[in-house]
Amino acid sequence: MLLVRRKVKIETERLTLRLPVHADFRPWVALRQASEAHLVPWEPRWSEDHLSRKAFTNRVYWAQRSINSGSAVPLFLTRRDDGALIGAITLDNIRRGPAQSATLGYWTGLSFARQGYMQEAILALVHHAFTRMDLSRVEAACLPENQASRGLLEKSGFKYEGVAQSYLQIDGRWRSHVLYSSLRGDRRGKSDAS
Repeated sequence: MLLVRRKVKIETERLTLRLPVHADFRPWVALRQASEAHLVPWEPRWSEDHLSRKAFTNRVYWAQRSINSGSAVPLFLTRRDDGALIGAITLDNIRRGPAQSATLGYWTGLSFARQGYMQEAILALVHHAFTRMDLSRVEAACLPENQASRGLLEKSGFKYEGVAQSYLQIDGRWRSHVLYSSLRGDRRGKSDAS
C-alpha cells in the first residue's frame, strides 16, 4: 500500500497555517506552559504526559494520519514575519455524504490573545473548508461564559444555534456548550445569542 503524504498550508496576511512537525515540540511546550492558566478553564483536562515529547510525537503522527484519511485538518498557527508559534486550529469530525460538515476547535497562547490572529485563522480555514474541501457547514462550540470565544465566533460570521447539554468534559466535568455554525452561502443574517 502506497502512503500518500498530503500537505495543507494556508497563508494569510500575518499567518501560516500548517501541519505540526517534530521541530515544533519545544516552542509548543513553552507556549502551552506559559499559557496554562489561560487555557485550562476552557479545555479538556490535560493528561499527565500532555507536555511530553512522546505525546507531542503522537500528535504529529495523528495530524498526518488525519490529513491523509480526510478525517481532520489539524494546523499550527505561525506568525509569518518571525515564525513564532501562536496557537492551533483544527477542523475535526469531518463528515462527508449528506452532512458535508466539520467541527472547529482552536486555542491561542496567552501572549498572542486578542490581537486578531485567531479571527484571521478562522476566516482562512473556513474559506478553505468551503472552497477547497467542499464542506457546507462548520460548527463550533464553547462554554457559555467564554465571552472572548463567543465574540470571536460571532465576529467571524458564525451564528448562534443553541445549547448542547453535557457536550464535553472540560477540566474533568461534563459541561454544556453554546453552539455556533457557519454555512457556505449563509443568508441567515445576524442571530441573537443568549
